[in-house]
Amino acid sequence: MRTPLQQLSKTVLVAIATVVVFLGTVLSLPQSAAAYPFWAQQTAPETPREATGRIVCANCHLAKKPSEIEIPQAVLPNTVFEAVVKIPYDLNSQQPLGDGSKGGLNVGAVLMLPEGFKIAPEDRIPEEMKEKTEGLYYQTYKEGMDNVVIVGPLPGEQYQEIVFPVLSPDPATDKSVHFGKYSVHLGANRGRGQLYPTGDPTNNNLFKASVAGTISLISQDEAGGYQVSLNTGDKTVVENIPAGPELIVAEGQQVAAGEALTTNPNVGGFGQKDTEVVLQSPARVTGLVLFIALIMLAQIFLVLKKKQIERVQAAEMNF
Repeated sequence: MRTPLQQLSKTVLVAIATVVVFLGTVLSLPQSAAAYPFWAQQTAPETPREATGRIVCANCHLAKKPSEIEIPQAVLPNTVFEAVVKIPYDLNSQQPLGDGSKGGLNVGAVLMLPEGFKIAPEDRIPEEMKEKTEGLYYQTYKEGMDNVVIVGPLPGEQYQEIVFPVLSPDPATDKSVHFGKYSVHLGANRGRGQLYPTGDPTNNNLFKASVAGTISLISQDEAGGYQVSLNTGDKTVVENIPAGPELIVAEGQQVAAGEALTTNPNVGGFGQKDTEVVLQSPARVTGLVLFIALIMLAQIFLVLKKKQIERVQAAEMNF
């Protein structure tokens, strides 16, 4: 039987071993994408699209920006096609990075395809399409959800257009898929968000005074941020502003509650787009072509018959 001292020693050893394993894992196997795809998965682990239709990226990327998707109106089963996502923005724009310095914008996207659709395997992608997807890494939103794909972060200067090579399903081999019209949902962002998943604001924000008062002191932190002291008459409130936004106030200035203390450094934002794609049956296409051909043939015969009748009538009139 172990003594209390032995049990305590064992507990301490287990705790130390746990810490060592955790730190070793973090340092040797860092997360590959500690950015918006990762945060979206943490915020909404089941699906990126809420019941209201809003995609979860909008919870952190508060500014609204345009995003576009180009996809064929109809596709045949078991074929590879392109879904082109466009994320436009001014390439001269710069945003505050985590340390307060200025840098370019990254882009990322989440593409929600119909069930059964997925990213095409490497051996099915045509050579021409491979050139367009070179350097891109696609990952599923969660295990078993192959139809929901995320990509990014990527340097926005190179990837204002992101090509997704999509493989359509075949109802002949997958009985859960049927021919018909399906919805496609896109969410695309550029730049850093305004909120972390915890709800804390990032330095990519406009910072405002929480109370009305007079600015009695402005001091700068070693990290590059500021501490703005507001004298309300009864007390002094200190506003902590991280490195990145630029101050637009000075000592001795009176400010109202909610008045801006800094510029708004955000130049990015999030946009989403909904569209549709038709999984078309080859038999229906063949039937449509045959039907059109029969209609054209019938029209030709009608014209020929009309000409024949006109000739007979002309001959009868001559007699």
